Amino acid sequence: MTPDDAAKLLASCAAFDNRQPSQIAMRAWATSLKDIPLDQDCFDAVARFYGTPPKEAGQRLWIQPHDVRSWRDIIRKERLENFVYEGDPDETPKQYLANYRRQMDAVASGRVAGPTNAPALEGGPHPQVLRELEGIGRTVPAADEAVDEVKRSGPLGIECPVPACRAPIGRPCKSALRSRASKVIHPARRRAAKGEPIITESPEEIAQRRQAALAKLERIIEHQEAAREEASGE
Repeated sequence: MTPDDAAKLLASCAAFDNRQPSQIAMRAWATSLKDIPLDQDCFDAVARFYGTPPKEAGQRLWIQPHDVRSWRDIIRKERLENFVYEGDPDETPKQYLANYRRQMDAVASGRVAGPTNAPALEGGPHPQVLRELEGIGRTVPAADEAVDEVKRSGPLGIECPVPACRAPIGRPCKSALRSRASKVIHPARRRAAKGEPIITESPEEIAQRRQAALAKLERIIEHQEAAREEASGE
């Protein structure tokens, strides 16, 4: 940027802030912006600066050379948001750098319109990635299928086949004499878990076993009462 270019830019600034450009200001601005040409982006940067509200209400806006540089970079980067390089696969690294910079400058300056939408990724994964992914993971079954596949080892992995019990999977068998800490498992359930023939008790056998259990319970109670009486007698 030359002093004459800086004078034109300062005139654009004066339209917003009523400054009085001087020869010293022209030379100072030209020196600060010597690597930037006077183009439409510079004038747009001034307009963008004064079109943006100040951080504090009532604050006076006064543009400086670094503000022009910053806003000009923002305007040019906005045009490069969806930039896609169009090159030759056979070009050399030197040719690539030259062509890449030329295309970027053309889009950033506005001479060439850039894509309005972000480019979509095309093609599948790299063959090496596919090879690495083989055998990883498993198919997740549906909810009803997952329930069917849940299994436990041993007798608790099946429902008790005894008609009077029918304890569900994972639960111990029902027994009138079992305590909370015990885990009763019917013999028929153990045989069924091993794949052996299921032999369930007849109603007569169940009644006999129940009577035997009650008799045993009575003997236990009598023994406990006798022990308490003996202890109280002492």
